[in-house]
Amino acid sequence: NDTPPFSSRRETDTRDMLRLSRVAAHLRPLCASRRAASTVASDDVLFEEQKNGRNILVTLNRPKALNALDASMVAKLTPQYKKWLPISGARRVIVMKGAGEKAFCAGGDIKAIYDAKKDGKSPKECCTFFNNEYELNQIIGTLPSHLVQVAILNGITMGGGVGLSVHGLFRVATDNTMFAMPETAIGFFCDVGGSYFLPRLPHPALGTYLALTGARLKGPEVAIAGVATHYVPSSNLENLERDLLAAKIDEVPEILGRYSSPLKPGQLTRDRLNAIQRCFQHDSVEDIIKALEEDEDKEWATQTLKLLSRMSPTSLKVCVCPRVLVETRVSIETRVDRDTCRSR
Repeated sequence: NDTPPFSSRRETDTRDMLRLSRVAAHLRPLCASRRAASTVASDDVLFEEQKNGRNILVTLNRPKALNALDASMVAKLTPQYKKWLPISGARRVIVMKGAGEKAFCAGGDIKAIYDAKKDGKSPKECCTFFNNEYELNQIIGTLPSHLVQVAILNGITMGGGVGLSVHGLFRVATDNTMFAMPETAIGFFCDVGGSYFLPRLPHPALGTYLALTGARLKGPEVAIAGVATHYVPSSNLENLERDLLAAKIDEVPEILGRYSSPLKPGQLTRDRLNAIQRCFQHDSVEDIIKALEEDEDKEWATQTLKLLSRMSPTSLKVCVCPRVLVETRVSIETRVDRDTCRSR
């Protein structure tokens, strides 16, 4: 906060490196080594066309890296989705899942961006990944009616994995799902169209809470929050996948309903949602903190204040102001464009 507004280029580069170092340290436990990742680079995304000639199974195939999204994967996914876009194409059900049992997609591979910066690449080159990732998010969010995506969020679903799934028509949570938007912890912001979908959750202030705190939702909580459209026990996933890949588009809602289970609230109870609404309905970080300090649910409020204290103050401000998470009339295209500007 004491840094002069017009820092020297050397000071700016130093701050950039420090920030990227923090990003890398945060993500290192989630990332496989570069050598391990390179051994599966040619097969990091699998496309399996079904015998009916229409439906597609898309598998994010970097299980050792928790299927973290990198430039190679985006470069494979985007042209495939563009290939399916023409209205003259087949009516397709696209089922997207992550390889292995641990993750759907643990986020964008920010470590690769850190390495690029460390290797002397320009900021513009480092930002190319974000530009391409956000373009893919926009494509998924504006799929025409002859394409229906069903994302199976079995395991960790964070950041870039949220961008691949939440803009599609159907999102399936399981008992293994762990959802989070952890960007404020690494000095970033809730990107991948987060400022589009978070304000549209059924509980108005919940999106702001998730964006600022990086709070984790587990299992049925992901569906209660409105991030997932359905909750299916992981024991039913094999049968669900089989039926979806054999289905016509019009049959998808019935199939998802058939496999869905009743929701149990976990930590996301009505009382907790009411507390979130009381404290996170405000338009500034200062007002949110003041509301937490005065809230009647002392234990939860104290824990939440501690959580916020560990986040980047700049990131908190960016997420709340100017009304980043409040405008609900803006299109997904506009939101993704703004994310691109902020990432620079």
